[in-house]
Amino acid sequence: MKAGSRGLLMAVGLGILLNPLNSSMVSVAIARLQEAFRLDFTVVSWIIFSFYIASAIAQPVMGKASDLFGRRNIFLLGLVVAFAASMLAPFSPSFGWLIALRIVQSVGTSMMVAVGMALVRVHMTENQATALSILSIFLSGAAAVGPFVGGVLLHFWDWQAIFLVNIPFAAASFLLAWRHIPKDDKGAAAGERLSFRRWLAVIDAPGIVLFAAGLVALLVGLLSAKSSGQITIMHAAIGLIGLALLASFVRHELRAASPFIPLRAFATYPAMTWVNVEFLLANFLFYSIFFGLPSYLQTVRRINEFDTGMLMLSLGACSLVVSPIAGRWIDRSGPRPALLLSAILMTFGSLWLLTLQPYTPVISVCIALAAFGVSNGLNSVGMQAALFASSPKSIVGVASGLFNTSRYLGTILSSLLIGIVMGGAFSFSGFRVLSIILALLALILVAMSRRRREPGQLQEPQGISS
Repeated sequence: MKAGSRGLLMAVGLGILLNPLNSSMVSVAIARLQEAFRLDFTVVSWIIFSFYIASAIAQPVMGKASDLFGRRNIFLLGLVVAFAASMLAPFSPSFGWLIALRIVQSVGTSMMVAVGMALVRVHMTENQATALSILSIFLSGAAAVGPFVGGVLLHFWDWQAIFLVNIPFAAASFLLAWRHIPKDDKGAAAGERLSFRRWLAVIDAPGIVLFAAGLVALLVGLLSAKSSGQITIMHAAIGLIGLALLASFVRHELRAASPFIPLRAFATYPAMTWVNVEFLLANFLFYSIFFGLPSYLQTVRRINEFDTGMLMLSLGACSLVVSPIAGRWIDRSGPRPALLLSAILMTFGSLWLLTLQPYTPVISVCIALAAFGVSNGLNSVGMQAALFASSPKSIVGVASGLFNTSRYLGTILSSLLIGIVMGGAFSFSGFRVLSIILALLALILVAMSRRRREPGQLQEPQGISS
C-alpha cells in the first residue's frame, strides 16, 4: 500500500471512529452525569437519545450532501464541527447546553461516517477490500473499547474528559485528510448551483422535521410521565402529538419523490422488512444491556468507573473475536443457524441476569456479558448477510440506509425502555424487571429466527426511490 493511500486510510479511520467511540463511552458516564447535574435517570437518558436521533438523521442527509458538495469538503467540515463541539462541551453551564453540544458532536461525527467508506472506494484502487476491512475494525473496535476508555477517563478525571479525548483524534485526522484526501472534482460542487428550496426537497426536509419532532415528542411524553410517577393531561397530549407527527411522517414518506426513509421498500420486499425487524429487535436487546449494565454495576454494586469499563470491555472483545469466525460459518451455512444461536444466547444472557443479586460475585456478570458479546458478533455479520440475501442489487443503497435506521431505532428504544423501567433512579428491582422484559423479547427473537427462510431468486420490482 502506497504512503499516500496509507495516509488517506488513517485520516478516514481516525475520523470515523469518533462516532462509535462517543456513542459508547457515555455508557459508563450516566451515573456520573446524573450526580454532577443532579437529575433524574430519565432526564440524563437524553444524553443517549440525542446522539442517536441526530446520527439517524445526519448520516443519510450528509451522504446526499456529499454527492452535491463533495466528499472531501463534507469530511473536513465534519472534523471541524466535531472538534468545536468537543472543545465547548466540557464548559457547558447546564445539562441543556450539554445536550445541544452533544447533538452538534453527533452531526459532525456522522458527516465523517457518511462519506468515509465512499472516500476509500473512490480514491483507493489497490487493496480496496483490505482497506475497507481496516475501516470496519476502526468502527467496531471503537465501539468495543468505548466503555473501557470512558471508564479510564472517568476514574482519573471527570465526565469532561470523555469530550476532550476527541480533540487529538479530530486534529490528527484533519491534518492527514487535508494532505492525503484528493480535492473534489468540479462536478462535486453541483450543490452550489441548487436553490435553497431545491436543496430542502433533495434532502426531504419536511420528512426530517416530522420524524425528529414526532420521535422527540413521543419520548418526552413517555419519559415525563414515568419520571413524575403519574400520567397528566400534558404528558398524554405531548405523547399523542408525537404519534400524530409520526403518522404524518409515514404518510409523507409514502408520497415523497425523494423520501428521507424510503418506506415503500418495506412493502415491496417483505423478506428485507423481516430482516430489519429482526435487526431492530436484536439491537434493542443488545443496547439495553450495553447502557443498562454499567449503571447496575456502578449504582447497585458500587463498582468504580475503571472496573466497570474493564468488565464492559469483555462484551466488545467477545464481539470482535467472534465476528471473523461467524463470517466463515455464514459463508458455509447461510445466516440462519448463526442468527438462531445469537437469539438463544441473548435469551440465556437475559435469564442469567435474573439470577444476579446485589452480593453475587462479579464473575457472574461476565457470563451474561460474554453471552451478549458473542451474540452481537454473530448478529453483526449474520444480519448483514441476511440483508444482502433479501435485497436485490438494484436497491442495495436503499437497503443499507434502512438497515442503519433499524439499528438506530433499536438503540433509541433500548434507552427508552431503561428510562421507563427505572424512572428517577436506577435500582436493583428495576434491573430485575428489565431482565424479565429482555428475556421475553429474546424469546420472540428466537421464534423469528426459527421461522427464517433463506430467500430464493429475488424479483426486481420497479419504482423504489433511493
